Amino acid sequence: MQITCMSYNVLHFERWCTGEIDYDAFADVIRQSGADVVGLNEVYGASGWYGAQAEKLAARLGWHAYFAEGFLDEDAHPFGNAIVSRCPIDEAQNVRIPDPDVRKGTDYYEPRCVLRARIAGHTFLVTHFGLNPDEQQNALETVLPLLENRRCVLMGDFNVTPDNAVLPPIREKMQDADAFLPQGTMSFPADVPRKKIDYIFTSRDYTVRTAKVLPVVVSDHRPYLVTLAF
Repeated sequence: MQITCMSYNVLHFERWCTGEIDYDAFADVIRQSGADVVGLNEVYGASGWYGAQAEKLAARLGWHAYFAEGFLDEDAHPFGNAIVSRCPIDEAQNVRIPDPDVRKGTDYYEPRCVLRARIAGHTFLVTHFGLNPDEQQNALETVLPLLENRRCVLMGDFNVTPDNAVLPPIREKMQDADAFLPQGTMSFPADVPRKKIDYIFTSRDYTVRTAKVLPVVVSDHRPYLVTLAF
């Protein structure tokens, strides 16, 4: 049996080239990819600017959705990660990533979270790491205890390149699907990719059948697609 997972930072469903909110375009990307489960970054929740975005996407696909709030923006609108799935979501929870006690970085800070979902006997973890090293360290320390040895997938925008020191502790526990990508594959920005910052890690009981970053310019990130056998 096999399952196909996608990690996709969707920029709150804003088209990169036009600036318009376009759920149909994102639904088309997912539908054409053959994905079964999609982890989404940068999504508004039900009382956000655009309403329940993950649910709107799922309605177009005929799928199931769950949203996990990372923080409330300056207008008290919920923003965070989400997951959409062909199969029902049996269980889901939002695990908060603690903010650094003292902010030592120079980039923008934003509260973050890890979405944990159980779907058809698999555990999916969807996250979006911060921009600053202290945020990333807190995210790592939150993620590591959530990793499971069987049928577990971690995915998201980690905001770090493959040589960053935050990734080896994850690679010690999980296999990095990047090993199955053509060398030099990039995911951001979508129009002319110059960085690889989107990742899918899996427990070692899966066999990675295929891994690819799709040459699609809809969001500012390209979608990352991995097919796993189990």
